[in-house]
Amino acid sequence: MTLILMPVVAQTVIMMVNGNVGTGIAVAGAFGLVRFRSMQYKAEDILLIFVAVTIGLATSIGYIGFATLFTLLVCVIMAVFHKLEGQLGQRHQELKITCPEGMNYTEEFSDLMDRYTVSSELLTVRTTNMGSLYKLTYDIVLKDRKEIQNFINELRIRNSNLEISLGVFPEVSE
Repeated sequence: MTLILMPVVAQTVIMMVNGNVGTGIAVAGAFGLVRFRSMQYKAEDILLIFVAVTIGLATSIGYIGFATLFTLLVCVIMAVFHKLEGQLGQRHQELKITCPEGMNYTEEFSDLMDRYTVSSELLTVRTTNMGSLYKLTYDIVLKDRKEIQNFINELRIRNSNLEISLGVFPEVSE
């Protein structure tokens, strides 16, 4: 969503400034302050700040109708992206399974992965508890998030009710 909307925001700002050096310098300063003086956690956060600055710029220059149209366009695009989020960008999750050392983990969970996930990849295998347990880490994309409890319950049956955790990968901060 950010990659689609950011060029629209930049084009709108350039179109409104259009040769006015004073306005151009003021906008560059505002965008510089936004980027380097505030803490953004996701790309969507900074996009929303830029959209707000662009709408403020449009209204301050006197383009009230254009600002309203731009606001509606951005809201519609964002609503479509949030509605289709599951289909456009599938969310990868980290699945950690602890299992006994005697278990053939490569085959034991494959049918469950086929049934409940779109994709699954075994990332790491670690031994723990003096080598008597394996800790498996998978990168998975679930087919249906409503089936998480059934998926975990079936995994618990297979791994002798040892520890299982499912969550999103931690975001990497710059």
